[in-house]
Amino acid sequence: MTVRLDPRDNVAVARSTLKGGSEVLLGKERVICPSVIPAGHKVAIRHVPEDDALIKYGQTIGFARRDILPGEHVHTQNVSARDFERSGEPGIGCGRPLRNTAPRRTFMGHARPDGRVGTRNYAAVIASVNCSASAARHVAEHFRREDLARDFPHVDGVVAFTHKSGCSILPDEPLALLQRVLAGMARHPNVGGCVFIGLGCEVNHLSHLFRSRGLDREAPLALNIQSTGGMRRTVEAGVRGMRDILPRLESMRRSPQDAGRLTLALNCGGSDGHSGITANPALGHASDLLVAQGGTSVLAETPEIYGAEHLLVRRAVNREVAEQLMDRIRWWEDHVRRHGASIDNNPSHGNHEGGLTTIYEKSLGAVAKAGQSPLSAVHRYAEPITSSGLCFMDTPGNDPVSMTGLVSGGCTIGAFTTGRGSVYGCKPAPCLKIASHTPLYRWMEEDMDINAGTILDGEETVQETGERIFERILAVAGGERTCSERAGMGDEEFAPWHIGPIL
Repeated sequence: MTVRLDPRDNVAVARSTLKGGSEVLLGKERVICPSVIPAGHKVAIRHVPEDDALIKYGQTIGFARRDILPGEHVHTQNVSARDFERSGEPGIGCGRPLRNTAPRRTFMGHARPDGRVGTRNYAAVIASVNCSASAARHVAEHFRREDLARDFPHVDGVVAFTHKSGCSILPDEPLALLQRVLAGMARHPNVGGCVFIGLGCEVNHLSHLFRSRGLDREAPLALNIQSTGGMRRTVEAGVRGMRDILPRLESMRRSPQDAGRLTLALNCGGSDGHSGITANPALGHASDLLVAQGGTSVLAETPEIYGAEHLLVRRAVNREVAEQLMDRIRWWEDHVRRHGASIDNNPSHGNHEGGLTTIYEKSLGAVAKAGQSPLSAVHRYAEPITSSGLCFMDTPGNDPVSMTGLVSGGCTIGAFTTGRGSVYGCKPAPCLKIASHTPLYRWMEEDMDINAGTILDGEETVQETGERIFERILAVAGGERTCSERAGMGDEEFAPWHIGPIL
């Protein structure tokens, strides 16, 4: 009926909805629930005095607004979030990496001439500014999927990366961030060739983008609408350029590649009270399995590790990495303060409905995606991911913005856990959806790739589910299509992070 995750916990989580009057037995402790406890929500298993800490995962998730009696529903009506001291002394690599005694694993990947290894084979049309977004879209739409599949069966698609920025932004960090994203997509291992389209008068001018990011040495086709002669001529030139690119991509074939060449994005969205019990720790075990193969896993969403950052700090490989993570935490504290907000504003309406009460509780469940491996590196948003092992990237918690940063940084496949039902896709990287409980998986089976609810159902352990996720990661990296790919998701989710004022 319920799950207590740590002997120190004074709350338990309902596996399924508990009716009023239900009896909860946890060892020697026995409580009666006077009211309904929805699935994924918390029930007090002992008296919690006013202002005392509420404990889940053996960690503080909030504080009692008033006395909470055994059996009571513990949620937003009687829980507050306030700042408290969290011990984060670096443990200098005290994570527990798995020893890989299994044979080296492989997947069927696309080896690029420059040494990159991709999981998909896309061509890209990249807009430098929103003013050129329609032109980029028209070029991509010229290559309709059915025609492309007939003429270029080994090309996964032509995708337009458009956005709402590129001008009226500050020419320092906001511009540099956007340029990191766009250059990252052009160089992504899953992108075999690209065309850039600009307007011609924007702050993010293609000549500056190419010089600042070294793209001028790679000489992709660059078109400016104003200098090309208008919209129609630009689209026609873009189509001609893409026709030159596609035969080269068509000649590329999959070949066996070491699993250690994979870079996995770890993300969650639409989380619930079961996410931190099933899908997230199972994905964490799959992440450890990949790291043991020499691969890279990248955790992100800085506001959604807030309250659990000390657990990652303890696993940092050195003090420099620990301090880099804490620098990002302090930036976010200052960022929300300047905007009169609170990081605890993060749990959404759906998160609350699913049983998550505070950002601390959400973060403690979210950080489980990182498994037990030592934290090897911290990256800024969309920075190239050059380290192996478990890494962290500073991104917002917003799903499309976070995944855009991860993919731009070089993640070639994504694993996305959800308890409420996300349908997210992130071209050019395939993205596996992992449901936290069986009712969600059955209700949205066309959108969910993996059911982690088998853990709650008692059919599998966290480790067994994690092994199953790892096998699907290898299969999808080798070409198996995800639910979001079959549904045609991923063209509209490209969303670079906007920081700073729009002038």
